Amino acid sequence: MRVKMTEFSGRGEPSRSLILLWRRGERPNRGPKPALTIDQIVATAVAIADAEGLEAVSMRRIADALGAGTMTLYRYVPAKAELLDLMLDHVMGEAELPGDVEGWRAKLELHARDAMRHYERHPWTLGVSMVRPPLGPNLMANYEAMLAAASETGLPVDEWAPLTQLIGSYVQGAAHWRVRAAQAEAATGVSDERWWTERMEFWEDYFVPEDHPTISRAYEGGGFDERVESFEYGLQRLLDGVAARIAELSD
Repeated sequence: MRVKMTEFSGRGEPSRSLILLWRRGERPNRGPKPALTIDQIVATAVAIADAEGLEAVSMRRIADALGAGTMTLYRYVPAKAELLDLMLDHVMGEAELPGDVEGWRAKLELHARDAMRHYERHPWTLGVSMVRPPLGPNLMANYEAMLAAASETGLPVDEWAPLTQLIGSYVQGAAHWRVRAAQAEAATGVSDERWWTERMEFWEDYFVPEDHPTISRAYEGGGFDERVESFEYGLQRLLDGVAARIAELSD
């Protein structure tokens, strides 16, 4: 994800997030030996977000969990914006990288499945825009591995980044569905099966098969029995499209 420096006329002020992400000038930089570390603060923030959502994360809440004063935390992390960048890069450090996995398809499958598990472990990340991502070491390592997998397809270099974005967008969309379903069940205590059972009257009293022939045909043919896992189905069809693109260029 390297940018052409010639596109910029000059450098702005140093980013506080980048300084913290890459540990350039560890805070605090003066006074007695620090009682806390940035990693402790970030790990605590992530644990709170995992359990209660990102809105529950505050400097006061983190300080209470660590047994420290709220103002003490600002000696390490200057604001919540920087804290969020650190949290995002921290959880990216859990990513499973391909290692010895062979082949572009197997590597991209690994990335996609690992990303789904990531969203299930950290559902709060679904609500954070990654349009301007934290350029931390863990994120860059993950992106390097994913782009390397894309490069093995043999596609032109200008298609590697769009391919990784396509897969990332697909996984994020599928994760929204899966995570929201789990959250709805946890919040209401009502499973999807029970929810649909409680709405049988809709099919009996409101649904007119003649007005919805395709829905009726799918139902009668077992099309809603979930014999096919939707995430894997979509992932394989997406990668089939990549394979078709590779074949098209090789003709």
